[in-house]
Amino acid sequence: MLMSNFVQPLQHAGSRVDKPYKYTFFQSERLLTGLNCLEPGQAQSIHDHPDQDKFYLVLEGRGYFTVGDEAQTCGVGELILAPAGVMHGVENRSDDRLTFMTVIAPFPA
Repeated sequence: MLMSNFVQPLQHAGSRVDKPYKYTFFQSERLLTGLNCLEPGQAQSIHDHPDQDKFYLVLEGRGYFTVGDEAQTCGVGELILAPAGVMHGVENRSDDRLTFMTVIAPFPA
């Protein structure tokens, strides 16, 4: 299936009861870009990508993001950078859905 090169990310938002919802827009050996939705109380565990840089861009809601030794609540329009090898993760401590774009590069397909 051929996907459009023009995407409205929030049209692909969704939810899962058992774990955070993920939708991949594009994946190649150079890049992965997708959408993540965390319902209240859900989290993406602290982890790292030894050889990949990553960023999050918050599209709706608020999340508690950790990158290395820093942690803070971030909202719509905020960009969170996680360089390769740095531990990072996010928790939804609010009462509303948290939706954010994730981009990882390079991404071995």
